[in-house]
Amino acid sequence: MRNSRAGLSGDRLALVRAAIWLVFIALGARAVHLSVFDDRGEQRGRAQTRRLLELPAERGAIHDRRGTELALSVGAPSVYAVAEAREAASDTARHLAPLLGIPVPTLEARLAKRRSFAFLARWVPKQTAEKIQALDLPGIGILYEPTRTYPHRDLAAAVLGFANIDGFGVRGIEQAEETWLRGKAHRVSVQKDARGRVLMSEVTRPHESSGGDIALTLDARMQADAESALFAGVQASGARSGVAISMDPHTGDILALAEMPSFDPNQFRHFEYSKTRSRAFLDSVEPGSTLKAFLVAAALEKGALEASDRFDCEEGAFRIPGKTIRDPHPHGDLGIADILRVSSNVGAVKIGYQLGKRDHYQMLRRFGFGESTGSGFPEESVGLLRSWQQWGEVDHATISYGQGLNVTPVQLTRALAAIANGGRLVEPRLVAARRRPSEPWQSIPPRSARRVLEPEIAASALQMLEQVVSHNGTGRRAGLRGLRVAGKTGTAQKWDQETGRYSNSRFVAWFMGVVPADHPRLAIVVALDEPQRPRHTGGSAAAPVFAKVAAAQLSRMGIETTPQIPLRVVRTTPKPTQDATRVTTRLSKSARPVLPILERLGDSVLLPDLTGLSADEVTQVTANSTLRVEISGQGTVVSQEPAPGTVVHRGHRALRLHLSETQTKKEG
Repeated sequence: MRNSRAGLSGDRLALVRAAIWLVFIALGARAVHLSVFDDRGEQRGRAQTRRLLELPAERGAIHDRRGTELALSVGAPSVYAVAEAREAASDTARHLAPLLGIPVPTLEARLAKRRSFAFLARWVPKQTAEKIQALDLPGIGILYEPTRTYPHRDLAAAVLGFANIDGFGVRGIEQAEETWLRGKAHRVSVQKDARGRVLMSEVTRPHESSGGDIALTLDARMQADAESALFAGVQASGARSGVAISMDPHTGDILALAEMPSFDPNQFRHFEYSKTRSRAFLDSVEPGSTLKAFLVAAALEKGALEASDRFDCEEGAFRIPGKTIRDPHPHGDLGIADILRVSSNVGAVKIGYQLGKRDHYQMLRRFGFGESTGSGFPEESVGLLRSWQQWGEVDHATISYGQGLNVTPVQLTRALAAIANGGRLVEPRLVAARRRPSEPWQSIPPRSARRVLEPEIAASALQMLEQVVSHNGTGRRAGLRGLRVAGKTGTAQKWDQETGRYSNSRFVAWFMGVVPADHPRLAIVVALDEPQRPRHTGGSAAAPVFAKVAAAQLSRMGIETTPQIPLRVVRTTPKPTQDATRVTTRLSKSARPVLPILERLGDSVLLPDLTGLSADEVTQVTANSTLRVEISGQGTVVSQEPAPGTVVHRGHRALRLHLSETQTKKEG
C-alpha cells in the first residue's frame, strides 16, 4: 500500500516538475521572441522612459545693410504637460493656475484629458518658469523654444512685421521672407524622468534645420534719423500719422522707411492687427500737387510743350465745363518752372489739356502709378488710376493737379527716383542679401529698370523742381545750406464720405525731394495725415521734415549740411530821417527793406538769420519780442548766438549779436 502511494506521489511530483519546466521554457521562448523577433516590447519599454518631440526650427535673423541685428531668435521658457499630469490634475491645477493666470476649473479640465505632450503656456517669464520648476509637479515641465525678439523695439517695425506665437511670419519682411527665414521643423527623441518630465539636456536642434538670414537695404542709423524727424513733425503739426521714405534713386534701395505711430513687435499681442500695417505700402491716398512734377515731365517727354513755354494762369480762376479751377493766389503769365514753383492748379490743367488724356494716362502708368512696384511687400496696394477712356473733362483737370487718383508713398518715391536718376524706373528693394546657416552672404542685385524719360528731359524736370525750393517757392522750408535741393509740395484734400465732397479741414500734406539736385544721392517722400491748421500744407508741415531727414542722412554719407530756415519777410517803409535825399533814393530804387521776423511757437520763438542786418534793423525785427538783445561792435551782424533756426524757450531770452564794419550786407 505504501509503495503504491509513494509511486503516485512521485508521478505527481514529476508532472509538477515537468509543468514548471514547460512554463519556464514557454516564458523563455516568449522572452526570446520578444527580444529577438518582436520589437514591441522594446518599444513599450522605451515609451515609459522616452518621448518623441517635434521642435520648430530656429528662425533666421534679420540684419540691416551694415550688419546690425533687427530681429533674431532666442530661447524662451514654455510650460508643457504630458499624460502623467492626469494622475493629480486637481492638485496640479490648484498650484499652476495662479502662476499661469488660467482659472483652476479650466486648467484642471485640460490636465484631466491630457493623453500626450502639449503646451499649457508659451513664452512665460523666466521667473514664472523657475517657480513652476520648483513645484516639481508630475507631468509638468519647462521646455525652452525659440521665440522672436526685436532688440530695437519699434525701430522699422512696420517694415519688419513680426512672427506670431507659433513662429509664423506676420506682416512685413517676416511674412514676405517666411519660407527663407522659417527653416524646417524636426523631431527628436528625448528621455523622460520618473515624473514624465523631459530631460532638457537632451533637447538640441540640428544647425542645418535653422532658417536662413537676410540683410535688408535699410540702414538702422538712417532709419533712426528718419523716425526722429518724423515724430517731431507729427507732433509739431498735430497730424494723426506720418510716413517718411528715403531711397537710393539709382538702385531702388530703401534706406529708411519711418512710420508714425509705430508699435513694438515684441508686444504684438497688445496691438490691433490693423495698426501693425505698413501705411507706406498698404495705404493709397491722393498725391495732391506732387503729381504736377510728373505731369510736366510727361508733357516734355511727349513733346507736348517746350521748357520755354508760358501759360496764362487767368489770375487764379479758370472756368471749364462743370467746374471752376482755382489757385490759392492769383497769377497771370507763368513759365513752366514758375507753375511748379507756385503750384498753380490753373497752369497744371492747361498743361494737362495740352498733353491730352491718352498720353497723360500712359505716362502716369509708365511712372508706375496704378501698378505694383515689384517690391514683394505683402498685400501691397496698387493704388487707383482709372483708364483715360473713363476721364471726363473735369476728371482730366483734377488729375492734372493730383485729385481723382490714389498712390502709395512707395509708388510716389519710386516715380520721383525716375526723375532723379535720369529717367529709369527702378523697383524698390528691401532685401539686399541672403545666407544659409554656415554659408557666406549671397547678394541680390537690383532688377533691371525700364526707361520712362530721356535723360535730358529728366534733367530739365529736375532743374525746374529746384525752383520750388527757392526762397519764393512753396517748398522753401525744404532748403539745405550749401546744397541744391529739388522738390515738390502737395496739399491733398481728403474726401469726406458723409458730405460727398472734398473736406476743407482734413488734408494730407506731402513733400517729395531729391538731394543733392546736381548729383542725386537720395529721393525722399514725406506724408503727414491730417496736420492741423495753420501748419496743414505740404510746404509748412512736410517740407521741414524732409529737410531734417535729408540733412541727417546726408551727414551719414559724409555730406555735411543743415536745414536752411527760410525767412518769413515783412515789408516796412523806412521811418523819415533828416537825410530826405537818402530816403528818396532808397525808395526810388525799390529798396524798401525786406526784414525777417521772429516766428512765434507758443511761448517760444524761432530765430531767423540776422547776419547782414544793421543794429537799427535788428531792433525792428526784435521790437515785439521778449528777447534780450546784446549787441557788440558796429556795422552789420556777422555772427549770432543762438544760431539761426534755434527755438528759444522761456527762461533763455538772451540773443547775442556781434557787428563788424567789414561785413557786407546780405541779399534779401
